[in-house]
Amino acid sequence: MAKPVARGRPYNGATAAAQKWATKLHAAVYRATGGGIGGRMVNSPVLLLITTGRKSGKERITPLLYLEDGEDFVIVASNGGTSGHPAWWLNLQAKPEANVEVGGEKVRVRTEETTGEEKRRLWDRVVEMYPTYEDYQRRTDREIPVILLKPVP
Repeated sequence: MAKPVARGRPYNGATAAAQKWATKLHAAVYRATGGGIGGRMVNSPVLLLITTGRKSGKERITPLLYLEDGEDFVIVASNGGTSGHPAWWLNLQAKPEANVEVGGEKVRVRTEETTGEEKRRLWDRVVEMYPTYEDYQRRTDREIPVILLKPVP
């Protein structure tokens, strides 16, 4: 009898390796062009999130869709609807300060996970921007975090 497939199962090794390579290429092209190439995906704006690896201590750069909420940046830890949180979110939980690059602008930020009414309000906005987030939430048993990146003066 076939083993049941877990909802939101993790990527297989080949998919994870391809995703890692594509992320590095995207970040390099984004940086080289100040976001002129790679600054938008699926009709949504993209920022580069720069975190510190919680285990390695190394700089980690991840292109992410975002929207603005006042001065804050809103990002979603969907990880494509897989069962585990993305590494960048685990890194931010360990060290909540990070940097973002939006186009050519660099901003120091502090992380805040949204909850309650604020999360519902922002979830509706991010789903309007990128409806696939709803599909990701349906694929997994994990509650997908919506995160604010608040500029640090």
